[in-house]
Amino acid sequence: MSLDLDSIHAAHERIRPYIKRTSVLTSLRLDEANGALLFFKCENFQKIGAFKARGAANAVFLLEDAIARRGVATHSSGNHGAALARAAKLRGIPAHIVMPSNSAKVKVRAVESYGAHIVFCEPTEEAREAACAEVIKKTGATLIHSFENEDVMAGQGTAAVELLEDVPDLDLVMCPVGGGGLLSGTAIAAKSMRPKIKVVAAEPANADDAAQSFRAGRRIVTEKKFTIADGLRTNVGAPNFAIIERSVDDIVAVSEESIISAMRTIWETMKIIIEPSAAVPYAAFVESKIEIAGKRVGIILTGGNVDLDVLPWR
Repeated sequence: MSLDLDSIHAAHERIRPYIKRTSVLTSLRLDEANGALLFFKCENFQKIGAFKARGAANAVFLLEDAIARRGVATHSSGNHGAALARAAKLRGIPAHIVMPSNSAKVKVRAVESYGAHIVFCEPTEEAREAACAEVIKKTGATLIHSFENEDVMAGQGTAAVELLEDVPDLDLVMCPVGGGGLLSGTAIAAKSMRPKIKVVAAEPANADDAAQSFRAGRRIVTEKKFTIADGLRTNVGAPNFAIIERSVDDIVAVSEESIISAMRTIWETMKIIIEPSAAVPYAAFVESKIEIAGKRVGIILTGGNVDLDVLPWR
């Protein structure tokens, strides 16, 4: 399968019974504060509380029966793990989720709630990959990578399809970037449906490998510092970066302070819970990193899984 609008539309049909068509919300106060019309695609209302439900469901329900029976596996700090566990439960197959030992408790509980088998590992990319490889060797499960998988990317692209069906005349669409699964699907869907639209991503300055790679014109792997946006700590994937280079207009990096400010502003203004990773695109407006005055801007709010015991402003 090659990732294109047809594969994203096919994914949309496939996963329709298993996901929500999430709301697009607006806020007059935020429009006035930014001098633009903002349209928030609320994937914090999605099943498992994040857009990841889309890609995981598409990948799991595409598996042939004989392969599916052996189960699925992945490594994930949380949302993809919960999404894969849920999709596997819906299909009635085993799921094995490798999670770093410092994963947010709310995300561990979510994975557990779907009956997946969790293996904890050291919080490094190498440890995650090694533990996942060991699980696959023991169980024969199929790896469903959280972003380096075209079926996953196609599923993630369905959020942008819905956004542009609901608000067709956007000038710009924004989402966060970590591994690049959502950004890849969003860019292909948006540019195919509306060729003149701009696609811009944002990421934490403490995990800005995608922005560095975009500027350099080659994929750069960086050592991550801490960021509150735990879903964006990973390096951008190689297949994802190839799509990003072709189809994305800009990637900007934002500070931890702006992420916290954006998260709080959306909570206070729109009365909805979003996780730090979801606040990263709005943080780009806080820092005036992109020019949006007078434009119609779609923003994918990627998730709402927040540990309420450790809010960043407490």
